[in-house]
Amino acid sequence: MIILKIFILLGIFVISTFLGITISKKYSTRVKELKEFQRALNMFEEKIKFTYEPIPDVFFEISQNTSINISKIFEEASYNMKMMSAGLAWEKAIDESNTKLTKDDKEVIKGLAKMLGKTDLDGQVSEIRLVQKFLETKLNDAELEKNKNEKLYKTLGATVGLAIVIILI
Repeated sequence: MIILKIFILLGIFVISTFLGITISKKYSTRVKELKEFQRALNMFEEKIKFTYEPIPDVFFEISQNTSINISKIFEEASYNMKMMSAGLAWEKAIDESNTKLTKDDKEVIKGLAKMLGKTDLDGQVSEIRLVQKFLETKLNDAELEKNKNEKLYKTLGATVGLAIVIILI
């Protein structure tokens, strides 16, 4: 009977700690996704400046060279551009994305849709650079939030689990 109780208490502690770690990972994942978006936008800028390829082709190529969540956004936007304007396709892909980005992050990224495919090369490049500057600010905020909250949630998960175990003993 005591062994069963020990296993249950140990299970409660492990689950609580695991939940704390899982919640804390969203902060580091957000930072990684913002960095990956910056990298993807750099690729986009270089591609349209030097290759003059159509935007759907560039987006598809970017989707082949980025991490999974970001890749899906560019691939979806590329596919949607066959049926709708580039701006609408980009907004739809961002809205339907499954990322850890906040609503504000997504709004900044959707800002690219304003000029996407509507202006000349210089207009699009300047819009990409503007979005990159906004993303830099968001990335700095995300890193501060990560440093503040990641350790907090890991510790909180273990502490809550330990408190429950102590109460049940």
